Amino acid sequence: QVQLVESGGGLVQAGDSLKVSCAASGLTFSSYVIAWFRQAPGKEREFVARISRSGSTSYADSVKGRFTISRDNAKNTVYLRMNSLKPEDTAVYYCAARLDWNTGNYNYWGQGTQVTVSS
Repeated sequence: QVQLVESGGGLVQAGDSLKVSCAASGLTFSSYVIAWFRQAPGKEREFVARISRSGSTSYADSVKGRFTISRDNAKNTVYLRMNSLKPEDTAVYYCAARLDWNTGNYNYWGQGTQVTVSS
């Protein structure tokens, strides 16, 4: 059974940093593209960042230069380091996994972790 478990969310102030984690089990982790999405209250879920099997990354324009995605295949874990947080970064953050970089649905999703940024 595939599981993605996010952790590390919390309440921080604007300008602070936070690192959230996504621990995976039940899949060949190193074979998967892992992405972070977020959903704020009343808004649709949006893409944040993704990382390929080899470590290539891409980011949404809204977080580029502030967020860094990384992975540790030995620990089956992907991280999202968030710097210079803004109130508009407040959302539930989800990680997701799929096999292909550019195509296909994300087959597996975590339950999410809440990140709240106060002004």
